[in-house]
Amino acid sequence: MTAGTSTLTSQDFTARLLGLLNSGMLTPMIGIGHRTRLFDVMATLPPSSSLEIAEAAGLDERYVREWLGAMSTGGIVDHDPASLTFVLTREHVGAVTRAAGSGNLAAMAQWVGLLAQVEDNVVDCFHHSGGVPYGAFPERLWAVEAEASGVGYDADLVKVTLALVPGLVERLRTGIDVADVGCGSGHAVNLMAQSFPASHFVGLDVSEPALAAARAESEKLGVTNATFVQQDAASLDGRERYDFITTFDSVHDQARPDLVLAGIARWLRRGGVYLCVDMSASSTLAENISHPIGPFLYTASCLHCMTVSLAEGGMGLGAMWGEQLALQMLAEAGFTSVEVAHVEGDIVNNYYVATKGQNSSVLI
Repeated sequence: MTAGTSTLTSQDFTARLLGLLNSGMLTPMIGIGHRTRLFDVMATLPPSSSLEIAEAAGLDERYVREWLGAMSTGGIVDHDPASLTFVLTREHVGAVTRAAGSGNLAAMAQWVGLLAQVEDNVVDCFHHSGGVPYGAFPERLWAVEAEASGVGYDADLVKVTLALVPGLVERLRTGIDVADVGCGSGHAVNLMAQSFPASHFVGLDVSEPALAAARAESEKLGVTNATFVQQDAASLDGRERYDFITTFDSVHDQARPDLVLAGIARWLRRGGVYLCVDMSASSTLAENISHPIGPFLYTASCLHCMTVSLAEGGMGLGAMWGEQLALQMLAEAGFTSVEVAHVEGDIVNNYYVATKGQNSSVLI
């Protein structure tokens, strides 16, 4: 069977679409369960009535009752019609509560409602080309993005991600110069700076509000070895400034990712390493048909990643630019050795460990 070819009957296909519509409507309600902490509260309760759940969460019972209707018919929570109680089973807790850390899919559900707010703008781009600029998106999108990435950083950045580069952790402990390009609200920078006080860290981003949040967090944590600078990632001037440079899911959003990568290559000192964390996918659609979150990523790309790049007259790579194109662009930027690493359980990202003129297994 050709990739993407359906073997469903017309009746089965209609049933599948109805299922998708139900799931689509359910997703924002899952996001509401996260925002109101209803899932977290229910995880601590025995089977309870809507009133008991509402009181425990400090919320309006009528809204909680309707939310529970969506959760029950959607199979997220269990309902006992005899006792009129509801329970979040132990098997479901791990996927929808904050205790799950980076595995909390309820947090990701917030993206659906937020990206839907620019649907009219994107539809206009279908007709007239161009893109939707960052300023058109709801401000809360950046907070949701920071929340999701921050949980992942807390869980894996120091102990897992940085350890993918042989010798790097030891060098960070000794003291090196590090830059994070497209740092956003700076949590990754602050976390690394807090963990490795002998090294110096610089976070660069074009958004001053994001940098203000980064500086505020840095002050709150008592971090003194991190600075944050407003700079367009496509205009990295100078040469050989840093021993280690990172980007976290930011290259594919750029208007000119080619210039960003070339600038990063210039900024690396001899023996330096660039860690590019970006979407795990193929550059060929047919190879993404079975991707576990392919529809999510292509949709997020169309409604955000691709369009913000096109809004600046950029290349519009999109989230699913893929491993093949990533390797090609890294080579064109001047990286002579690139290893693609993976983290067990991470179905979202590839970890590109790139160096110039030497194997990445040696960090001088």
